[in-house]
Amino acid sequence: MLAERGRIKLAPGPREWIATALNRTPAHEAQLNHEVAIRSREILPAHEDPADRFLVATALVYDLTLVTADETLIRAKPCPILVNR
Repeated sequence: MLAERGRIKLAPGPREWIATALNRTPAHEAQLNHEVAIRSREILPAHEDPADRFLVATALVYDLTLVTADETLIRAKPCPILVNR
């Protein structure tokens, strides 16, 4: 969405940028399952962004550290966070 809104540029395009990033980084996908979905509704009650809620719930369910520059999440500290500025 940030690329669609012109806030970041992903060259040559989002699909290619993501494929390149995943090839360069030893990352694993965390499955969106019923536990993540349920936790997303139990956390951050005042936070309206469903994507942020899913990210935090995923970090909590899988015992991960969330890397973010989002000031709202950094201030809320809903899970372990590594600030990326």
